[in-house]
Order: sequence, then structure tokens, then C-alpha cells
Amino acid sequence: MAVDNVRVSRAERQAQTRERLIVVAREMFLSDGYAATSLDKVAVRAGFSKGAVYSNFAGKEQLCMAVLDSIHEEQIEGVVTAFSQDTDLDGRIEAFAAWAREGLGQPRWTALEVEFGAIARQSPYVATELVKRHREIRAAIAELVRRVTTEAGLGDVVDPDQAATTLLSLGIGLGTLRSLDSTIDVGVFADTMRALLKSSTV
Repeated sequence: MAVDNVRVSRAERQAQTRERLIVVAREMFLSDGYAATSLDKVAVRAGFSKGAVYSNFAGKEQLCMAVLDSIHEEQIEGVVTAFSQDTDLDGRIEAFAAWAREGLGQPRWTALEVEFGAIARQSPYVATELVKRHREIRAAIAELVRRVTTEAGLGDVVDPDQAATTLLSLGIGLGTLRSLDSTIDVGVFADTMRALLKSSTV
């Protein structure tokens, strides 16, 4: 029993260390950029040795991927929350537009996405992992579209996969533009959603 408790404690400590490293690395990647942030700097800021970093991540690419995962999880959670409002479809689209005005196109994390994405040209690992994650995000959006349109009685006329690809592409492009020009209105996102649904019901 004592051995089991020690193992659980060690696992918990390692999980806490990993989480702390992700939090600190996120702050540094967003403020200083990917290239300017080293594992040594992250370790020092987090209060750990560099060995602690390598015991949780194989390298800086893996650590940055974990940081981006945390950002993507927050973004998806925001979208799901908006589309889970107790209202009709149009009300849910408006809730999403309200979230997008605050959560879409944050300059620092958009810059990090672009900087890290450029590494994919030299790193097969980064290229493979980014493709994998974009597919997962697209699948999550497709499932959300499928649920929402089914509840609205449009389940047979809307292609969730095509809608997810369209919305993700628009979101990435609009987010990038908005990171440079915050005056761009994300209302076009809501208008596109409505257009997709109307064209499907014609």
C-alpha cells in the first residue's frame, strides 16, 4: 500500500511539474516568441532544472505543441459553450459571434501559431503533429455542427465535414487578419454560418 501511495504521489508531482512548465512556457512563448524562448529559460522561470523539462518533453518543439494544445482546448471550449446556449440556432450563432469578438485573433497566440507553423518546413515531427491536430479540431467542429444542425432540424441537409472545413478555414484566416487589424468585425463569421444554412435549405 505504501509503495502504491509513493507511485501515485510521484505521478501527481510529475503531472504538476508538467502543468507548471506548460503554463510558464506559454507565458514566455507568447511574450517573447518561439525562437527567443529556450528550454533553459523556461526551466529557470518555472523553478526547475533543465532535466525536469526533458523528463516531461523531448524538446522545445514538443513543449510548444503542448502549449498550443492548451490554447486550442480553450478556443474549442469557447465555441462549444457558445453553441450550447439554451436558445435557437440563430441565438447560438450570435453567442458564437460574441465569443469570437473577444477570443478570435489574439495577436500574441496568432503570432506564435504562425512562427511555429513555419518550422514545419524543416521538421517532419511538427508537420505531422500540426496536420494531426488540425484534423482533430476539424472533426470536433464537424461533430458540433452535426449536433447543432440536428437539433435545429437541418441534420439531413448540412454536410458537417464540409461546414467544418469552411468554418475552420474562415476562422484561421479571419483570426490572422484580426491579429493585425483589431477593427475587423467578426460578424462575417456569423453571416457565413447563416449563409451556409440558408443555402442548404433552398
